[in-house]
Amino acid sequence: MAVKKFKTKRAAAKRFKLTGTGKLVRNHANKSHILTKKTRKRKRHLVKDTVLDATNAPTMKKILPYL
Repeated sequence: MAVKKFKTKRAAAKRFKLTGTGKLVRNHANKSHILTKKTRKRKRHLVKDTVLDATNAPTMKKILPYL
């Protein structure tokens, strides 16, 4: 009998990338609208990617088996 294949959650696959060391990288939220009240510095920092928190990483790796 064939080994069962796992389905990748496509919504998560579009939002996360894998670094060279195997960590997951995500985008910051709060950058799409209501930008006038946010400082230039805050908006600039929201553009950069950040490493996913270690507590959420096992769950996300389960949803993204082939990433």
